[in-house]
Amino acid sequence: MNLVLLGAPGAGKGTQAEKIQHALNIPILSTGNLLRQAVAAGTELGRKVEALLDAGSLVPDELVCSLVAERLKQPDCAHGVIFDGFPRTLQQAQALDGIVHVDAALSIEVDDDTILHRMSGRRTCPKCQASYHVTDNPPKTADVCDKCGAHLSIRHDDEPATVRSRLAVYHKQTEPIKEYYSAQGKLKKVQGQPKLSDTVRLVSEALGVAL
Repeated sequence: MNLVLLGAPGAGKGTQAEKIQHALNIPILSTGNLLRQAVAAGTELGRKVEALLDAGSLVPDELVCSLVAERLKQPDCAHGVIFDGFPRTLQQAQALDGIVHVDAALSIEVDDDTILHRMSGRRTCPKCQASYHVTDNPPKTADVCDKCGAHLSIRHDDEPATVRSRLAVYHKQTEPIKEYYSAQGKLKKVQGQPKLSDTVRLVSEALGVAL
């Protein structure tokens, strides 16, 4: 199965990707990881990517799609892959159809207010990387890590203004992909639930896969 995972930042795509990966024994393909691996490997594509990143430029769709196409040639992709964080734009979705057959697109639906609550309330220990939430999973002492006593911090990506900005980009650039896959009869929507186990159950039902 070649599966595209869709959902706003903080919707829980990564967690569901890991569950599906374990059930189907297929790799998760993240373009962020592909870009980092290409740079580390020092390939021709990697050198182009590194030059763009060093210049603070966006990596063009054509280059990203080339990396995806190269990755799909690896033996572990023979029975399918999970695309997490790709495609991000309608143009990338159209290009992906020229590279590989997409069987389904699963959208994890979570409203913006819930995502803002989830992400802006997260606190991380800079020393041991333990993770907390100010209301859902608070430390015993406010802003102090239970495990090592270090002062907790909020990541830049979790700052409310950053979260709102990322959500705005998602709604503008990525959300139209849902209509693209819906028109192909491939879109499956799952409403994200407060309890992870409930979301996993709905994903399992939507895909017809035991998770």
